[in-house]
Amino acid sequence: MNYLDYFSINSIVILSFFGISFIVEVIDKITRGASNEAFFQLRRGSPFSIMTYVRLLLYPFGHSSWKHFTGNFAYILLIGPLLEEKYGSVELLLLMITTTLIIGLFHLLTSKNAALGASGIVYMMIVLASFVNIQSGKIPITLVLILIIHVIDEFEPLIIRREDDNTNHLAHLIGAFTGIIYGIMYMHGQTLVDIINRYYRI
Repeated sequence: MNYLDYFSINSIVILSFFGISFIVEVIDKITRGASNEAFFQLRRGSPFSIMTYVRLLLYPFGHSSWKHFTGNFAYILLIGPLLEEKYGSVELLLLMITTTLIIGLFHLLTSKNAALGASGIVYMMIVLASFVNIQSGKIPITLVLILIIHVIDEFEPLIIRREDDNTNHLAHLIGAFTGIIYGIMYMHGQTLVDIINRYYRI
């Protein structure tokens, strides 16, 4: 009996994201943080340095600790396959890249601190998951509850800043609003693939 027959690769984008991030986490532990600092830690740098743009794309793969990594991927592995099935692998990948760039640019413009991790993507997925079963243009109660629990709750730490709070709450909010905007776009028949196809065939 081949026990591998009991398993299936149900989400290529999500599993690839997990696999790369896991390898990055292992290498970071081996190098005692040097690899994250060099490649996966988003921070202000020279606009003429290629590494500034490399980190802008790669920072979601790095995490500050094993707890940070498992906390994010507990949500991503749960919600991600549902979204990939609904929207397609290419569409989800484009949305993750778009979310990464928006959060990264906002962070570089508003903060001098370093940032890393996929928390913004997690919040985008949490909110977008509520749009999966939306029907007749009506707002589902689950979406309202998610906005209350996961989004509005992020404003309080931004207003009352704590010195011991290293969480990037702005990334959470931007990720959530990215999910909202894309969900509304999708309701009106617009996708990122459609937008790109207007200028270039993919």
